[in-house]
Amino acid sequence: MKACLTRMSLLLLIVMISHCTLIAQTTKPIIVNVFPEKDNHPISNYIYGSNGQSDDHQENITARRIGGNRLTGYNWENNASNAGTDYLNHSDDYLPWVSGITGADAKKPAIVITAFHDTSIAMNCYSLVTLQAAGYVAGDINGTVAQSETAPSVRWKEVKFSKGSAFLTVPDTSDMFVAIDEEVQFLVNKYGHSNEPRGIRGYEIDNEPGLWSSTHPRIHPAQPTVAEYISRSSAIARSVKTVDPNVEMFGGVMYGYNEYLSFQNAPDWNIYKSYGTYINAYLSNMKDSSDKAEKRLLDVLDLHWYPEAQGADRNGSLVRITQSQVADSGVAVAREQAPRSLWDSSYKENSWIGQYFSPVALLPSLKASISRYNPGTKLAFTEINYGGDSSISGAIAMADVLGLFGKYDVYFSSYWGSLVSYVSSAYKLYRNFDGATSTFGNISCQATVGDPAAASVYAATNSNDSSSLHIMLINKGFAASNCNITINSSAQYTTAERYSLFSNSPEIIHSKSVYPIASNSLTFIADPQSITHLVLKRNVPSKVEQEKQIPLLNCASDLNGGVSLIYYRVTSNASVRIVDLNGKVVKQYENLNDSGHINFAGASGIYEVILTEGLQMAHQKIVITH
Repeated sequence: MKACLTRMSLLLLIVMISHCTLIAQTTKPIIVNVFPEKDNHPISNYIYGSNGQSDDHQENITARRIGGNRLTGYNWENNASNAGTDYLNHSDDYLPWVSGITGADAKKPAIVITAFHDTSIAMNCYSLVTLQAAGYVAGDINGTVAQSETAPSVRWKEVKFSKGSAFLTVPDTSDMFVAIDEEVQFLVNKYGHSNEPRGIRGYEIDNEPGLWSSTHPRIHPAQPTVAEYISRSSAIARSVKTVDPNVEMFGGVMYGYNEYLSFQNAPDWNIYKSYGTYINAYLSNMKDSSDKAEKRLLDVLDLHWYPEAQGADRNGSLVRITQSQVADSGVAVAREQAPRSLWDSSYKENSWIGQYFSPVALLPSLKASISRYNPGTKLAFTEINYGGDSSISGAIAMADVLGLFGKYDVYFSSYWGSLVSYVSSAYKLYRNFDGATSTFGNISCQATVGDPAAASVYAATNSNDSSSLHIMLINKGFAASNCNITINSSAQYTTAERYSLFSNSPEIIHSKSVYPIASNSLTFIADPQSITHLVLKRNVPSKVEQEKQIPLLNCASDLNGGVSLIYYRVTSNASVRIVDLNGKVVKQYENLNDSGHINFAGASGIYEVILTEGLQMAHQKIVITH
């Protein structure tokens, strides 16, 4: 009996110690400050994309890309393509087959592209379509191409950027070439121009050109030069914009860091090395080409990012985080910290990039390059993957990355691979957190956290809902933490709803409790390894009270069309001023009476709409994104 009591006492002591430890773990605070009126800029609607996965409806994605190695050798006239070294340099009908297109339909011109874009239209997504720049595309579907059949040969069709003769409604498949401008005209005939509702918005200048000689040795066996890709980029952009002047051209399409630096140690790199990096050289030379052409030829700098960061697996071996199913704790930690290479100059990842090129701080570096060498160019990551898609670490990494893309004004991004499990939920937290397609805000605002290794935070307001503030809190720690949030604003927020993703399930959990907020301060416990989307609400007049108010102002931002609708109801002689963030009046409307609306189309940015009638005033923010 005494021995039994001793064992029970020991067990009780262990439980007490464990409980004290848990209390200690849960009381280490995460300190968050949010400034809703600071650092405001639009969050691009197109950073929540994927690479052609037609089943991404639940994620409510906004952009789709059809690209990758297969598209380098795609022949739009007959839908043949070549796998390159991904599979035996095989020419076949894989692309229509994988799209579910068979029989006579598989022979229809550009059916792979039109089927893709039809899905984008149905999903209200931006379509980004790859155009071929390596010189040749598959001429047949007759299987493996031998080395002796390397282009030019009968197995290939030459690519002409400009046909140089009249376009045909149905392309001639009996000649030995395909024409890019004829393809674009074919698509314009079917869908309209890029600035029309059904038009294709963007074209991409091939795929990972720095690797052509290794991925497509039967198309482009020699290592490409910097001068060659710049020349081809300029020529293809001129040709496409002759047909569709407002289309967005995505160029570079670089596979990774070594291509960023030197175009994979290109044979002519010494000629360009004074620029510092190939990215700088590409931006600058495309600006020169644009100036000569008297039109912008590079709208979006296009990069791929597969992190090289490594962590230790359960056997102590270093594993690259993009080995998707590895989620051992050492690898998980490395994966969750890896997004810091996108911005944090104090962070050094465990990789050859971290060893030789720290601090990386990729996004600020890219923004500085664009500002210096080709101002006004947008930024895209058209292939991105951090691995761990079936673990909370993958969700934490991608939620962090999407937050960073919004904060640093990235224009377009698309995940490589199917959005499944935890990574799917990371996208849903931004695009469908409640199952009713409710989304994170579209106006970024300042949010800070004390320790970026322990947590990340992002915040946004919504141009169409002035009562809401969205906060995305990511707890990377393996213990629960008290999270103390302060909202630095004259507006008083009163309640918060919580949507969370935990480590034990990819299901988003909606807390049924409504958290009270006192004096713009909120405290809650952030579970270990979790992501929390908080939707804060502030008091606004009821609909009845709003209808009694004169003047009445309602604004609806249209992120896809670049037009904002401004609705007003006044008595007489009211005015509306539209003011940019610098306080400049960009548009003014006078002598407004009764009710009506204004269509405002301006440059991309945030504007304040101010309606004045006598001594009364109403105002609201709008966002324009092109």
